[in-house]
Amino acid sequence: MNRLALRTLSCAVVMSVALAGGVQAQAAPPAMSSLPDFTSIVQKNAPAVVHVEAKYSGKKQAKGRSAPRGMPGAPGDDDSDDPQMEMFRRFFGMPMMPSPEEQARTSLGSGFIISPDGYVLTNTHVVDGADTVTVRLQDRRVLTAKVVGSDPQYDIALLKVDAKGGLPSVTVGDSRTLKPGQWVLAIGSPFGFDYTVTQGIVSAVGRNLGSQDQPYTSFIQTDVPINRGNSGGPLFDLQGRVVGVNSQIYSNTGGYQGVAFSIPIDVAMNVVKQIKEKGYVSRGQLGVMVQQVTDDMVKALKLDNANGAAVTQVTKGGAAEKAGIRPGDVILAYNGQSINSSADLPPLVGQTPPGTKATLEILRDGKKENIPVTVAEMPRDKNAVMASADADQPAARTGASALGLSVQELDSDTRQQLGLKPGEGVGIGNVTGSAAARAGLQPGDVILMVNQKKVGSVSAFRDATKDAKPGDTVLLLVRHGDQSGFIGLTVPGGKDE
Repeated sequence: MNRLALRTLSCAVVMSVALAGGVQAQAAPPAMSSLPDFTSIVQKNAPAVVHVEAKYSGKKQAKGRSAPRGMPGAPGDDDSDDPQMEMFRRFFGMPMMPSPEEQARTSLGSGFIISPDGYVLTNTHVVDGADTVTVRLQDRRVLTAKVVGSDPQYDIALLKVDAKGGLPSVTVGDSRTLKPGQWVLAIGSPFGFDYTVTQGIVSAVGRNLGSQDQPYTSFIQTDVPINRGNSGGPLFDLQGRVVGVNSQIYSNTGGYQGVAFSIPIDVAMNVVKQIKEKGYVSRGQLGVMVQQVTDDMVKALKLDNANGAAVTQVTKGGAAEKAGIRPGDVILAYNGQSINSSADLPPLVGQTPPGTKATLEILRDGKKENIPVTVAEMPRDKNAVMASADADQPAARTGASALGLSVQELDSDTRQQLGLKPGEGVGIGNVTGSAAARAGLQPGDVILMVNQKKVGSVSAFRDATKDAKPGDTVLLLVRHGDQSGFIGLTVPGGKDE
């Protein structure tokens, strides 16, 4: 018997002697309430959850999302060298895993049916650029899915399948009512194990991951075990309503480590609505660049704390400039919602319909002011939506979206800071494609030339890239910091990729 066990036993003996001597025992603490029973939620909703499989022809690779912060990429990532998987193969009769080449041509994920007529939600990174997409239902039916549209910024894709007699569908909830500590439940296909159920609690809401990863999304953070293959699956509350779309995990190993992120269902359904009505997703824009308030700024500006977003640059002709916002202003609130960090602002503005009047609470020269502003529309690439509902297959993307990046205009102040001439270069606003990310392109870089042709505006960039087709290699002259260099990007989908 070990020392710990002996000590425990000794305590029991002393207690029994004390009780025998007439000492009254204290009343036992009240029993904890029983844990929730999730079986009814699973039985009701599992038929509406689907396994998603996206295939890529030839040498085309399954497209994983870039993985900052230790987050794994596509659920088709190779785990064939994992010793645990080998143990499963040897001792539990698990079928041999496909070769790395086969896995590279397939992306596996989850999804869920949002309406009986066959609309399905999943993540963009599960199906992005796929040649064919299929979904498998709980009754083992396999249906071909059309990609109606997708939005890389929110990482939401809308699929459509045809089935006679209607399909089981989920009940959509309200993610805005979630609070930390609430029980939540996930159903999905981690590592290809269909209809795996995991549970946990909401760890935090309104979690922003920064400018490098979905800056316009305020995530739901949970401790629900989420792994590769759960991407695109539903997150349920105790009433059996979908409150989120499982999307990412924070991990140093590629496996679940207790921190998972889901896209709020309100954000996802807004994407669905816009894709159905307009064929694309629009976002609001103020036309400012902001940074976190630092300790030095707190001292220099005599601020009470480091809350807020400090304005470092105002776009000429943008909504903020028209409203009178200046560099040096600190944005404290947006439409009454406090801005605790610079990452809080983009999701609020991005989800505001263009043309909406909003109010900014700012700190200027030590005084608080409320400034009205009319939110503008963020420039968009019209090719960002992959296909229309009546297309036979996802349309091949061209131009900037095919390269996996978006560009934006440079104002005169930015050009002057970078040592550029007027009408020279366009800025990279966001990098959405794996090829562009692997090439080292980053938001803030400046593209000076496309195929040795100078570009100085978004329209010029689009004209220079509009004919880029899958398999073409586009040569970019890119300015990063104070250095410039040529980068060749091959448009995904070609036979030589």
